[in-house]
Amino acid sequence: MEDLLHGSWDLFIDFIEFFILAGIFILVHMFIYDKYVQRKHALLINYPVIGRMRYLFEALREPLRQYFADEKFYESKDKVDWVYKAAKDLPNYQSFSVNQPFSGSRFVIKHSSSVLNEEEVDKDTSVVFGKDREHPFTSITPIIRSAMSDGALSPEAVRAFSIAGATSDLTINTGEGSLTSNHLFTLKPDLKNCNYLEIVKKTPYAEFMFKVGDFFFNRKVALKWYRNILLNKSTQNTYIYDTASHVLFRVNWNAPIEEFPKEVPESLPNMIFQMSSGLYGVRDKEGNFDELRYQKTMKFCRMTEIKIAQGAKQTGGKLAAAKVTADIAYYRGVPEGENVFSPNRFPYANTTEELLEFVERLQKLSQKPVGFKIVISDAAAVEELAEAILKRKEAGKSIPDFITVDSGEGGSATAPLELMESVGLTTNNALYVLDTILKQYKIRKDIKIIASGKILTPDDAIITMCMGADAIGIARGFMMSGGCIRARMCSGFGSHVCPVGLATQDEKKRASYLVVKEGKEIGNYHKNLIKSMKVVLAVMGVKSIKDLDKKHLTFKNRNGEIYFDIDLYFRQKLHI
Repeated sequence: MEDLLHGSWDLFIDFIEFFILAGIFILVHMFIYDKYVQRKHALLINYPVIGRMRYLFEALREPLRQYFADEKFYESKDKVDWVYKAAKDLPNYQSFSVNQPFSGSRFVIKHSSSVLNEEEVDKDTSVVFGKDREHPFTSITPIIRSAMSDGALSPEAVRAFSIAGATSDLTINTGEGSLTSNHLFTLKPDLKNCNYLEIVKKTPYAEFMFKVGDFFFNRKVALKWYRNILLNKSTQNTYIYDTASHVLFRVNWNAPIEEFPKEVPESLPNMIFQMSSGLYGVRDKEGNFDELRYQKTMKFCRMTEIKIAQGAKQTGGKLAAAKVTADIAYYRGVPEGENVFSPNRFPYANTTEELLEFVERLQKLSQKPVGFKIVISDAAAVEELAEAILKRKEAGKSIPDFITVDSGEGGSATAPLELMESVGLTTNNALYVLDTILKQYKIRKDIKIIASGKILTPDDAIITMCMGADAIGIARGFMMSGGCIRARMCSGFGSHVCPVGLATQDEKKRASYLVVKEGKEIGNYHKNLIKSMKVVLAVMGVKSIKDLDKKHLTFKNRNGEIYFDIDLYFRQKLHI
């Protein structure tokens, strides 16, 4: 070993002049090019070579920001650390104090002088939607993974979330990209009763090559070979491999509806189908709403959410051409390799009454709960909506089973900068407006509220539920628990893609994503959220999440003023 090191050093000494001359030649070449050839950057004309440092540091700023700067997006980096530790199921305790002390205005949770022991807190955390529907939906916990589409996420990431949903009772919102094969990753098909599936059976040669690939490489390589042998077509990844029977399967949407499952298969996670303005997954060849396809889709989902608006994206959803693979084109019914921009307005929501009529139409078709997702920026608009709902109730017509309210600061992988945080109220303000107005019109008990937007930790969830939410939608926290390092390269429109294979269709990056491992960690995050929410409830002296109310909160504003009555603060602030 010592002789090898000495030999390498002698070789370097012998050729050091060459390396120096090569370096000088490259620098001279760059100087001439920057100064006299290129005409794209004035900076490089005035400062050749050294001016390139500006672009280097600019490129490094975002990836390195989270490591060397204070946390700016959340109240404290401790919240971010809590998510990562919870996902790995590590002890989540802090010494001394938080790294970035909370400043400015914030909510304070009121504790009880007679706290409960944790075992005294009610184990039932379920939330029932559409109690009067033929098929109500009971979410086992109040936590819902917010809408994130297959397409925006990689197929592997969707499969990981499906595993987490099936193993930890996490409710999954499909996102506007429709219900895909990857959402059905945990499905255990009954080969004696599967006429609703396209089945590709194994062959001896395919089985042999699978074993070879699995032995010498890994399961992902083996499955790739297996699909290539049995399918050999561009959409082969839309088929799921069943480990028990070794068949490949996907839904046969042309099968008669009578062949589809009468009940949602138990092996699947509880899923909410999100319908967007593009009607992906439930539209015909002309792009119009297909009632029969919708009914078939709802054989796998528990309820429907109509997407009217989302966080920073009051425009229609956007998917870059780089993400529209053959698989995504198949799922959505769109051309492969072209940008997919959904219409801004939902086609059946030209008026409030038309939207509510469409909600009733879906309720009758699916016999399951139906609601819609909005962003709030005006109390008058909410009053108009509440008045229309009340009139329908008084007339004996159907009304929405739930409303999802998203924060104006809610995230989006692809949204116009000019709309981010400039349109829509923040979570608690929007939630207060919606909850208060629904109560004023005496329809609050008929409608569940799901709230989302920058919710990460158990205290965030408890505060949001105290403010009136029946359930919580979380996107970023679940992304982080699933491996996201917040590189902010999700959109697919830039020159870089998600470096961990979570939010990209790039095959090389996707190949590194560990589906089973990340699925377990996503489930850990969900379980630890619920576990720690019960810890907070015990300290509050509250036995059930259903008993949470604004009276359990105190508010401190930036001036240090304390409001023990939350309603007093918001009435002064929002004037409603």
